[in-house]
Amino acid sequence: MMDNNKKCAIVVGASSGLGREVARLLLQRGWTVGAAARRQDRLEVLAAEFPGKVTTAVIDVTRDGCEADFRSLIERHGGMDLLFYASGVGKQNRTLEPGIELRTVETNGMGFTRIVGEAYRYMAAQGQGHIAVISSIAGTKGLGPAPSYSATKAFQNCYIQALEQQARKRGLNIAFTDLRPGFVDTALLNDGNRYPMLLSPTRVAREMVWAIEHRKHVRVIDWRWRIVTALWRRIPRWAWRYFKFL
Repeated sequence: MMDNNKKCAIVVGASSGLGREVARLLLQRGWTVGAAARRQDRLEVLAAEFPGKVTTAVIDVTRDGCEADFRSLIERHGGMDLLFYASGVGKQNRTLEPGIELRTVETNGMGFTRIVGEAYRYMAAQGQGHIAVISSIAGTKGLGPAPSYSATKAFQNCYIQALEQQARKRGLNIAFTDLRPGFVDTALLNDGNRYPMLLSPTRVAREMVWAIEHRKHVRVIDWRWRIVTALWRRIPRWAWRYFKFL
């Protein structure tokens, strides 16, 4: 039974990067956090930093049946008012190496759908909730150096938009926030490639929490990337073929 005086968040992908940064900010703002990731040792570090405020669970979103692990975490944590989904992978893959492409689709497509879908069903039954996900500016256009990453991020953008429409049609009190950062200086981008306009994880996490608190539907982070993506949308398909960005 959920304590109505307690704000309960579940953060999937909480062991590192933006997931960890946002989890810490939520904890500092009075939330309790159910932290999920594949690396238990890093989750324990977070739990030790905020004693009595964090419930941990090892969840691999690419594994069939991970929905049951996710439900178990919600129950042990005492409920879920907010899902913050930060799990994801991505690499440049100019030679289209199949292992990279398929792993990206498995994580960013199948894994995303498993967890977000289960959160939606839980909140529909509960009568309220908020689903916030990290997608990317890469979903705006197909980026040649990262085909599966761009495609799966576009999938996430569209999936959240569809769920939001469905929830309104069903009269469900579920809010949605699609967070679309530009390139962020995390381990995900430590691949030897150069990326323009790298963003600080701490700064990005703050803007993400602000967007969640203000119930923004879509938030591109930061202002420079809002300008870039607005321009991208105006580039016709025939011209985009010749556009070199990375």
